[in-house]
Amino acid sequence: MIHDLAVHEAMPGHYLQLAHANATQSTLRAVLGSGPFIEGWAVYAEGMMADEGYLNGDPLFKLTVLKMRLRSISNSLLDIGIHTEGMTREQAMQLMTHTAFQQEREAAGKWVRASLGSTQLLSYFTGYSEHMALREEAKKRQGAAFDLKRYNDALLAHGSPPVRYVRELLFDLPIG
Repeated sequence: MIHDLAVHEAMPGHYLQLAHANATQSTLRAVLGSGPFIEGWAVYAEGMMADEGYLNGDPLFKLTVLKMRLRSISNSLLDIGIHTEGMTREQAMQLMTHTAFQQEREAAGKWVRASLGSTQLLSYFTGYSEHMALREEAKKRQGAAFDLKRYNDALLAHGSPPVRYVRELLFDLPIG
């Protein structure tokens, strides 16, 4: 878990992403970031590291990444459930502890967090999904020339705007 947390929060997660964002020539892009881009990047980084064989392909690390992915999906269900479907605390606790394998203490804190604000918990899985879709598009466009490091560097070079705008910047499309 500590390895996954280090990937998410530091390298190549938030620390790397924010270092790139702060280095952008656009002051606006340096200070205004998209939550789904930022949190999605960190979740994307976790999966990328597992896929690329971090810790010599340790199956426990891969399992931890999948558990955290399940957590990001359940966070989305929790946020939507509380704010649009009247999900009760009991239903939320059931979702988090039995479906997503979270400890009761963690789930109780998540209930409070989700109850006090909306949309932030959605940003992890939404952003991850957008990042994965963009990478798949880049692979299709570039074919055999696709290089993961070059792609990631190009992606991060634009700061942290919404992924749909990074798509337009990466592929030199009109920004709409």
